[in-house]
Amino acid sequence: MTHAAQKSDNITTAQLLTLLENSVLPLYQQGVQLNEHAPKLVLAYSGGVDSEVLAFGLSAFAQKHPHIACLLIHVHHGLSPNANVWVEHCISRANHYQLPVQIERVKVEKGPRESLEAKARDARYQAFERYLNPGDILLTAHHQDDQLETVLLALKRGQGPKGLGAMAPMQLYKQSWLLRPLLAISRLQIEQFATQYQLSHIEDESNQDDSYDRNFLRLEIIPRLKQRWPSIATTAARSAALCAEQQQVIDDEVSHRLPQWLTLPTDTDGLVTESSGFKLAQLSQLTPAWQALLFRGYLQHCGVNLPSQSQLQQILLQLIEAKEDANVAIQWGDYQVKRFANAAYVLTHQALESVDATKLESDIRAVLAGELNQASGKIGQLPFSVQIQAQELAQQDIPTSVTPLLALPLDQAQITVQYGATGAIKCQPQFATSQRSKPRELKKLWQECHIPPWRRQQIPLIFYGDVLVAAIGLWIDKRYLAAPGQPGLSLPLLTTR
Repeated sequence: MTHAAQKSDNITTAQLLTLLENSVLPLYQQGVQLNEHAPKLVLAYSGGVDSEVLAFGLSAFAQKHPHIACLLIHVHHGLSPNANVWVEHCISRANHYQLPVQIERVKVEKGPRESLEAKARDARYQAFERYLNPGDILLTAHHQDDQLETVLLALKRGQGPKGLGAMAPMQLYKQSWLLRPLLAISRLQIEQFATQYQLSHIEDESNQDDSYDRNFLRLEIIPRLKQRWPSIATTAARSAALCAEQQQVIDDEVSHRLPQWLTLPTDTDGLVTESSGFKLAQLSQLTPAWQALLFRGYLQHCGVNLPSQSQLQQILLQLIEAKEDANVAIQWGDYQVKRFANAAYVLTHQALESVDATKLESDIRAVLAGELNQASGKIGQLPFSVQIQAQELAQQDIPTSVTPLLALPLDQAQITVQYGATGAIKCQPQFATSQRSKPRELKKLWQECHIPPWRRQQIPLIFYGDVLVAAIGLWIDKRYLAAPGQPGLSLPLLTTR
């Protein structure tokens, strides 16, 4: 019997159940040990033939393992005139399988140059996430022919080993797991199973629209490929697994090397306002391949969407060739990379938006009036709170560390909060554990405190009248410290390094 003929052999209910058990039970046992609550199984249930077969299998699984909670989730996208009929089908079939089902209605909004497929997929997974607790297991019905489509699309996009690795049978998904138990099963086997067991399923009319890339491959290209090379889905899956294996080796080595390239807020040269940066000092000594791998690793560490290969090359070129005092700002998508003190930092456009001082000023006045316990906010990754605190008096012969507090204003009306001020303003800063004996200009203090230019307009500055008395998160002017034993405003201060 040929390999191609084997792949069209019918699968049985027992084999389908074994596939599910082999995929699910090890993770379930692990979840029971690690989490307070036993994991549940959540099936992405469209009602199409693939998920219908998997729902049938899950029904058999639930009967054999009744202690494991199972849930079907059907997402109503509102994109098809038949969407309500599909909902009725899914509810009916779920009742037949004796499995609970949840219908989630989502709204898919596509912007210019955005893929409707991608937006619908994002909306689906956001719906699934609402039902996933840590350790839960999300099941999808992707099969071997879906894997071939994914590999071909990755080739079309010019992707490397990561993209060509396509879909994994098992992967972490947020704090849960994503399993694809049918990934080694062909579309033909699934359709034969549905026919054999007379499983009714929906037919999405959009699957016949070859303007979508996946449909074009499914309808026009893959049938011709299989006619020439019947086992191409199997061999492509093997190539995808090899690419994924190579990518895992690369990821492991990047994870090993990356920490020495990161600068953290606690480092001597770190920025308290940023969660992490990427050191540039020795980057030019590496090969271009390692420059790209490490910087891509930094971007993934920060959880941002990666730029294209050409964009990444431009980013690295500008970062490496720029002079140390150059104001580098490179943008792609919702992100941009900036350079400061020989390190690169990735930021969202939203993180760089100007801040309105009205709310913080109002909240601080409410704290002073006793109407609010504390005023709070955030500077980059640095959270802060401002509250009234009484300062303890040192007892005789017992040393005590006195926390610097900002003296309360004589009149609440004189307090204002500003974001940004002229660099010529002078201040005599009291930091958390040290102070300056002479006043310094604000622009010099920004440099001394390692505050990058993009954050200087986001530091809340407290004024009493026209006098700058404090920079929240950094210092209090020494001349406006609360006297020992007197209450004052407690605010976070910088520990100078």
